[in-house]
Parts: sequence; structure tokens; C-alpha cells
Amino acid sequence: MTDATCPAPQPYHQTDFPPEEFASRRRRVFERIGSDVVAVVQGLGASGAFDIFRQTNEFYYLSGVELPHACLLLEGATRKSILYLPPRDAKLERSEGALLYADDKQTAMTLTGVDDVRPLGSLADDVRETRSIYAPQAPAEGRQACRDTLLHARGQIDADPFDGRPSDEAHFRGRLAATAVHAEFHDLSPILDELRMIKSPRELALMRRAGRLTALAVNEAIRSTRPGLMEYQLGAVADYVFSVNGARGGGYRPIIACGSNIWNAHYYRNNAPLVDGELILMDYAPDCGYYTSDIGRIWPVNGTYSPWQRELYSFIVEYHKALLRRIRPGVTADVVMDESAADMEPVVEQTA
Repeated sequence: MTDATCPAPQPYHQTDFPPEEFASRRRRVFERIGSDVVAVVQGLGASGAFDIFRQTNEFYYLSGVELPHACLLLEGATRKSILYLPPRDAKLERSEGALLYADDKQTAMTLTGVDDVRPLGSLADDVRETRSIYAPQAPAEGRQACRDTLLHARGQIDADPFDGRPSDEAHFRGRLAATAVHAEFHDLSPILDELRMIKSPRELALMRRAGRLTALAVNEAIRSTRPGLMEYQLGAVADYVFSVNGARGGGYRPIIACGSNIWNAHYYRNNAPLVDGELILMDYAPDCGYYTSDIGRIWPVNGTYSPWQRELYSFIVEYHKALLRRIRPGVTADVVMDESAADMEPVVEQTA
């Protein structure tokens, strides 16, 4: 096939959301930051590993771009969105296929709905005279990482006398401050957190898909369970279900705990055998287009609940029902938890 008959390969770009949805999300950011400021969001850098690149949740939420070393600038005064991309890496493209670079300006604008695309190196000049900058200060969530785990890791780094390196967010803010020397900085994370709490129909569809795949994986794991298997073998069953249905692996590391391992809430070694007469806990869900689920289930290894196991599981089921009864629009998670705890008091007293 000649060049004349072979169409040029198109850069990879996600298909879960249209550019209009990303533009709508950016408009809501503009509404909250005001007109005399800019917001700057940095994407994830290259890891150097032979892995499949996964963008941070925050950067993906605003752009859909899955390329290392990208940045997004939101100009409050003009309400324009400017995407900054690295220059073309011809060697990498020959190896991995077409990617989205600054050279692909029109294509990038069409795919993401931004108003302009510029080389990454021009960001410094564009913010140099800025007096007020919003940038995320909370740790950016990435593959199998949530804010809680990232903050815990941050504490470990800070406590290490031979480490103590700044976070990616602090480093980026420092580089911006060295360029925009007169700028006052504000935290964009609370604004993004608030926006991300309300899900669009497309987001809800991905979340439901993650829930369905989780249920499928748990059902297959239950059917596969028998004494003598290893915990990790049930994880392999779930991984197959996720992958064969198009998910990008697990949304977090699998928790597959048999017997006393259940007492460790985030047990992860999954290297113990399944023992006859014991219970097994499975908590694992897929990454479906940057959205996941969180479903935990407990069942007996031999397929039959003993009397005390049935009593324990019935208690969990009652708590589950209490939570579902109390979940409704207009209340916080703390209210739901407090009301459910009150509903469970008679059950606890009866069990005791």
C-alpha cells in the first residue's frame, strides 16, 4: 500500500466524552474563578515504565487528553481555554503509534474543544504577567491512587530524613511562581472537587458499567471458589472479567482476604490459601474510563454459611439496607451514616 492510498493515522484520543462536555466543565470553572485570574492545571508526566499511560483524574476531567507533559490554561478575562502540548516525538510515534502533539493544533482543538493549542514551552511567557493564579494543591489522583493514599504517602515522604522532596503540585507551583513573580496563588482543588461531585449522564453510565463489571467479577469469583485455591487466583478471575470487557485493569489493588486476613481492612498480599470453613472477603473493581466502583462481598469458602457466619452476614445485610433507606438527595454522607447508625441500634442490642 502506498502513501497515496494509506490515510494518515489519527492521534489516539478517548471516545467516552465529546468535546462539548469538556467545554461545559471548563465553563463551570470560569464561573467560579472570576475574570481577573487564570487557572493552570498540569497533567501527569512520563513514568519511564512500560505501562499504559493513565492521566490524572483532574486533568482528564477538564480536557480528556491522555498524553504525558500536557498543561491547560483557563483565562478568566477572555474565558479561553489553551492546551499546551509537547513537541512531536517521531521516534516514540514510530514505536507506539500516532499521538497528540502541539503540531496537531487543529486536530487537538477539534478533539478537546479548547480555543487554542500551543507548544508547552510557551506557557511560561503566557503567565509571566499574571497577578492571580488558581492551581490545584491537593495531590492529583492517578492509577490506583486516591487522595487519601496520596496524602498518607506524602506524610511518609515528609517524615523521611533522606527524602522530603516536594510534591508534584508544590514543585509546579514553585516553577509558576518563579515565572509569574507578582502572582498570588489560590487553590483550585476545592472548585474541582465541587464540580466533580455532580455527575453527568455519561459519567453515570461509566459508573454503572464499572458496577456491572464488578458484580460480574464477584459472581465469577464465587463460582470459582473452592478450598485449596489461593486468594490471588480469585483476583485473576476478576482481572479476566475486567479485561475481556474492555476495562483498564483494576481501579485499585484487589483485596481478597480469607479467614483472619479479613481483619486487615486493606489487606493486599492475597497469597494465602482458601480454607474450608472460613469466610472470604473480596473488594475489587475495574477502571472504566477513569471511573470505578467499590463493592465488597463476603461468602463461605465451602459454599455453606455456618450458624455464626450467617448471623454475622445478616448483620451486614441489615446495615446495607439501612444505608440504602437513608440515601437521598440533599443530605451529606455524614448524615446518612449517623441516621443509619441510629437505625442499627436495635439490631445491635438484639444481637448482643
